[in-house]
Amino acid sequence: MVSKDQSIGGAIFIICLIIAIFYVITLFYPDWLVNLGWASDRSVVQFWLVAIPVFIAFVAIMGIGAWIGWTMATTPPPKPIEEITSEIEEEEKKEAETAQESKETAETEEKEKGKAKK
Repeated sequence: MVSKDQSIGGAIFIICLIIAIFYVITLFYPDWLVNLGWASDRSVVQFWLVAIPVFIAFVAIMGIGAWIGWTMATTPPPKPIEEITSEIEEEEKKEAETAQESKETAETEEKEKGKAKK
């Protein structure tokens, strides 16, 4: 049994393979499009076969660059290291105080239990 993801992957593979074969054949033998009447000149076909992928790649790269710039422009700056270290020190002090209080509470309870047994 083939899963949905495997089916989609297989379809993408076949479509990409067909487009690649069409591209290579048309790039090196554009006369078949001219002979069918779909194009007027061989050089026009070769120009567009190169221009379209270059255009798509250019737009994709500019889109990625714009996304990175937008992310950098809208992300708040990180806290200074001094603030982070002071927060960590404060948390450690609170933990130490809590541990000390817990220890004192446990000792007090033990003393009370010892007095109750007597």
